[in-house]
Amino acid sequence: MITLSLAEVASAVDGRLAAADPAAQITGSVEFDSRKVTPGGLFVAFDGEKVDGHDFAAAAVASGAAAVMGTREVPGVPMIVVADPLAAMGRLARAVVDRLPGLTVIGLTGSSGKTTTKDLIAQLTARLGETVAPPGSFNNELGHPYTALQAGPTTRYLVMEKGARGIGHVRYLCEVAPPRISVVLNVGVSHIGEFGSQENIALAKGELVEALPADGLAVLNADDPLVDAMAARTAARVIRYGESAHADVRAVDVTLDERGRAAYTLVTPEGTAPVRLGLTGRHQVWNSLAAAAVARELGMPLAELAIALGALGLVSTRRMDVFERTDGVTVIDDSYNANPASTAVALRALGGIGAGRRTVAVLGYMAELGEFEAQGHAEVGRLAAELGVDRLLVVGEAAAPIHHGATSVGDWGGESVLLTDQAAAVEVLRSELRPGDVVLVKGSRYRTWEVADALRVDAVGDGNGTSASAGGGAA
Repeated sequence: MITLSLAEVASAVDGRLAAADPAAQITGSVEFDSRKVTPGGLFVAFDGEKVDGHDFAAAAVASGAAAVMGTREVPGVPMIVVADPLAAMGRLARAVVDRLPGLTVIGLTGSSGKTTTKDLIAQLTARLGETVAPPGSFNNELGHPYTALQAGPTTRYLVMEKGARGIGHVRYLCEVAPPRISVVLNVGVSHIGEFGSQENIALAKGELVEALPADGLAVLNADDPLVDAMAARTAARVIRYGESAHADVRAVDVTLDERGRAAYTLVTPEGTAPVRLGLTGRHQVWNSLAAAAVARELGMPLAELAIALGALGLVSTRRMDVFERTDGVTVIDDSYNANPASTAVALRALGGIGAGRRTVAVLGYMAELGEFEAQGHAEVGRLAAELGVDRLLVVGEAAAPIHHGATSVGDWGGESVLLTDQAAAVEVLRSELRPGDVVLVKGSRYRTWEVADALRVDAVGDGNGTSASAGGGAA
């Protein structure tokens, strides 16, 4: 973060100082976890249901915090008193971004693929200049300002994914950190239970391009009609990516190797170049094209871009992380989260990697589908059967429609079993897996990763990436 006096911070967040020197400066980071406070930093105290951050205010100052921002005064602690610390963080982040004229804010959204594509864009922009991007999918009202507040005078690019649980959420995040480049990946049905319809999801995602200035840039997926149509919702210049003939940055002649890694010819207005990705999954073609469109606009030459695309790797955990076990079993850990679209992508990747081998899919509950819950789960089950998955392990009664959907496909030669919990799935896998099998683990954040972790015990190396506990985010 840039250096600001307490008076400047209080002015930016519409707060008042208490027991604080207006001239004292914030020179460290802004933290809401008192254990992470650095000398000269600002500790934000939230009124939690179980933990009250104000109880840690004195400890934060003892650890070096210059001040604490909270809703009430704490005796002996320099305070910036505000009505709402979360909203105040957003206002402070906007003040910091506004004071960094050399900063380019890149925002992206979509129903699936946000975090991976954010990581790909950040890897490319890091070749062009100092880049700040959030860890994992820190994409909500807290994660967004927290990430923006990490930008400083030498930061050139701020890459931020924007989640939403309703209309207006993306618009608010754009007010916190106004984008200069906006990327929209796709419009699916994740969180459709909260939005009510796919059209409402498109309405919410399109807020990202509406926030662009006239001299900004909208990067749109030409292969998604709902995204492609967003060109009419912005005054900014539009660049399209995809495999459609009208895409400005596109892929042709796409092939997959035995690990599901794509190769293609990158076609741009400047010419063509061969690309070979190190990431697993056919869907990574679209993710990499979105990243390529951004990097190209920022000045990366085509030859360098093609090489950089081939060097991209996984950053955030549990997203198409492929690893090998000592017994010859291949595992695809895509357990961070799930919706019908992302699960369909993962199932197709399983089919590609598992060609000629026995395939096993461990699928869990997909949350926030509302009235479409039963339909969405059943469609995933039917797709698993239609793709020829050999063994389907459905975890939890809430996910039962996946099992019913799969067994409704009459000519399916595979088998589905409905299991009570993750431990039961682990026991089945331990008893049934044999060398050469390929296992996909996929589900929403209901401890599905426990299955992947149990399988990882005998892993060889790290595959495309590493794993850790899953975090939170929005659609």
